[in-house]
Amino acid sequence: MEYKDTLNLPQTAFPMKANLPQREPELLKKWESRELYRMIEEAGNGRPRYILHDGPPYANGHIHIGHALNKILKDMILKSKRMEGFDAPYVPGWDCHGLPIELQVEKNLGAKKREMSKLELRRECRSYAEKFIAIQKEEFKRLGVLGDWDAPYLTMNYEYEGLTAAELARFAHNGGLYRGRKPVHWCSSCVTALAEAEVEYADHTSPSIFVKFRIKDDLTAELPALAGKQAFLVIWTTTPWTIPANLAVAMHPEFDYVALETSEGVMIVAEGLKDSFLKATGLSGGVIATFKAGLLERKQCAHPFYDRDSVILLGEHVTLEAGTGCVHTAPGHGQEDYQLGLAEGLEIYNPVDNHGRFIASLPFFGGEKVFDANPKVIEKLIEVGALVGQGKISHSYPHCWRCKKPIIFRATEQWFIAMEANDLRKKSLEAIDQVQWIPKWGRDRIYGMIENRPDWCISRQRIWGVPITAFSCTDCGEYLADGKLMDFVAELFKQHSADVWFDWEASRLMPEGTVCPKCGGASFEKEMDILDVWFDSGVSHAAVLEPNAKLSSPADLYLEGSDQHRGWFHSSLLESIGTRGRAPYKSVLTHGFVVDGSGRKMSKSVGNVVAPEDVIKKYGAEVLRLWVAAQDYRDDIRISGEILDRLAEAYRRIRNTSRYILGNIHDFDPAKDMVPYGQMPELDRWALHHLELLKEKVRAAYDACEFHVLYHAVNAFCTVEMSAFYLDILKDRVYTGRSDSLSRRSGQTVMYLVLDSLVRLIAPVLSFTADEVWANMPGSREESVHLALFPEPSPAWKDDALVERWERIIKVRAEVSKALEQARVAKMIGLSLDAAVTLAAPPELRSFLEEYAASLPEIFIVSKVTLAERLEGEGYRSDALPGLEIGVAAAPGAKCERCWHYSEELGSHAEHPAICPACTEAVA
Repeated sequence: MEYKDTLNLPQTAFPMKANLPQREPELLKKWESRELYRMIEEAGNGRPRYILHDGPPYANGHIHIGHALNKILKDMILKSKRMEGFDAPYVPGWDCHGLPIELQVEKNLGAKKREMSKLELRRECRSYAEKFIAIQKEEFKRLGVLGDWDAPYLTMNYEYEGLTAAELARFAHNGGLYRGRKPVHWCSSCVTALAEAEVEYADHTSPSIFVKFRIKDDLTAELPALAGKQAFLVIWTTTPWTIPANLAVAMHPEFDYVALETSEGVMIVAEGLKDSFLKATGLSGGVIATFKAGLLERKQCAHPFYDRDSVILLGEHVTLEAGTGCVHTAPGHGQEDYQLGLAEGLEIYNPVDNHGRFIASLPFFGGEKVFDANPKVIEKLIEVGALVGQGKISHSYPHCWRCKKPIIFRATEQWFIAMEANDLRKKSLEAIDQVQWIPKWGRDRIYGMIENRPDWCISRQRIWGVPITAFSCTDCGEYLADGKLMDFVAELFKQHSADVWFDWEASRLMPEGTVCPKCGGASFEKEMDILDVWFDSGVSHAAVLEPNAKLSSPADLYLEGSDQHRGWFHSSLLESIGTRGRAPYKSVLTHGFVVDGSGRKMSKSVGNVVAPEDVIKKYGAEVLRLWVAAQDYRDDIRISGEILDRLAEAYRRIRNTSRYILGNIHDFDPAKDMVPYGQMPELDRWALHHLELLKEKVRAAYDACEFHVLYHAVNAFCTVEMSAFYLDILKDRVYTGRSDSLSRRSGQTVMYLVLDSLVRLIAPVLSFTADEVWANMPGSREESVHLALFPEPSPAWKDDALVERWERIIKVRAEVSKALEQARVAKMIGLSLDAAVTLAAPPELRSFLEEYAASLPEIFIVSKVTLAERLEGEGYRSDALPGLEIGVAAAPGAKCERCWHYSEELGSHAEHPAICPACTEAVA
């Protein structure tokens, strides 16, 4: 008789090897053919709703590893919420307008673009965005992300464009929208104004100069020590090109200033910066007067090389951090300069054109690019004797986030949303404290940005976007930014797209009979600036969440990278507060950036870029998903081949645990074979205790969005509690026991309960594997694990006293394993079943072990265990358990052909002379 035929050997259709790159696409096809997402939506009907609103990625290229991180995080949260019992729809979206697409289209068109109309260029931009939306959609789906991919939201959809224009109209209605001339971040390369969110800071080397401004007024009365002496205010700047626009010098009203008598004349600087000034310029001189700046207020200085005055003003913005305490003021080139100039009635003077060149009529520098003019301005200052000192300084300087080139501050006519109108700033700051920020530091970051930001510049000098729907009267120049008129245009956009703004005459875009409220004229021109794309995406709460019956506003969660505190989180907050008086989100979660294994920023030039496509080809999307779960996303997240190899090994442990259990419950019917908890052996109840702990820990981790906690918990459970202990001990029972015995069915019951819970708990992370395991499990169940709920708590399974007892057994087992290994090295035994073990232990421990005497051979996986008062001969002495000695010898008797245990009763049954009594009973 072949006794292997009587063994309960594992049988399962679940493959040993994952082959994820090949199997995952098959599962995706299955999900699509069965319309899994539609079934998920139907299952959610009537459940409480949870809305995660998708921040739209930009439609201009293949996805990168940061996209994968972001989308997988969202997918894990939504899947976990569904399994918690929520209706959690996912409507993905794309940001479609903006400069990067426009520039790429222009680059692709080359010289042909000069022959095309704005409308034709817009159509090319739309086509370009559509191409990459289709590409990115398939790439996101390949990650295992479930959502309404057939009906995403696009910021270039006609309805969305109309709703964007309608949101702008709301600001016109409430007085928050205005047109004004003030300094804005300006990119001369991209030829447009930039929002705060479109500016990034990088190291930049600038010239550093000290310039003296001759005081024209006689100061004898105010400062007698200066009688008969020529005095100068000394300024310090790192932007020499702004000197031509100087109109004033600012001093702080509370600082003490000193007059220094030097070989270059009397120099006036702040007392707190006197020493650093003298060191930087190489001058020497004594203090001949100390005074407050108020003595010089409204006095006049001479501009260093133009025939105009520079007035001395008092300003609270002056600091003692660097320079001289006397601040060069050009109201057309700086925010604080502008505010001071506005308050003092100065001209907002800007002699720089859209391309970053000085206007042709500017003496000395006309037509020069501003940065190229720096050395020429310095030469002019030397020529007129106004330069006191110069050097170089490396500092953080604003750059355009698109072209990466340095930008300038430049006063231009732009459209703004006022931060003080309708208390927008105040209400936004109050709303921030009503939002849950994850991590908590996100609150302070966005609070500081809102607290200090200038008015929101929303106009861009480009064509690919939603137009600012204002008109100007051709007779008097008056601008019409009327809310009702803008509402009228918004409805046209919904029907025909925003392209009509570039196609139709102004009269066709206005209600019949519209006249200028100032002069009564009836001829108008369209405003040709478009909206900041951050306004586009910032209105998504209104354009997506409110109109869609499946969604609701405010959203429960916004989730993006930490850069969005100044981007989408920021613009969405201002837009929602400005139009609805509340935040568009209840909570905001931010993740860090992906870096390489050494913590370096990814760069094509460095060659350390990890592309999602490459990871998927080698490992499958499942390992990429496990990588996302394994990281603490609140910091920068590292990725490398070594890290992915480690995670692939962790994945294999989880998969193999699942496969092993599946193989051993192939003949188990949960409807009739389940063993009640009270009839289970202690070992099985120990396993259920740890399963309950796992359920609690993983559910808490999902609730806190701490996926790295659940990753470590699941990995440890599969590796330690299951594979290394419980399943290892259980093998003999499930392989060699009678198929319908209580002990075997009890082990199968536990394995079934473990796998049923485990597969549900890992489903939001290992979505492909979980669904594949689910399909191979016995018993009736939902069609997909993604339609199931998390396992319910079973508090009765927790038994701390039992676990405490078994912890002692586990410690003894670990010592026995060490003794067996020594015996194996000494060639005394081969397999552990070849051994007979004798334990000599102190009375208390021996008495405890005697309670488990019948189970010890199974627990230690040996053929025989004897408990003794003392050990005869040499043995292994335990350091971990003082007094415990372990003897290992060859097991007595003969080896059973069926279970491989040694037995002294082999052959006691005539019909089965080659197997032990236990196996004889099993095959009877």
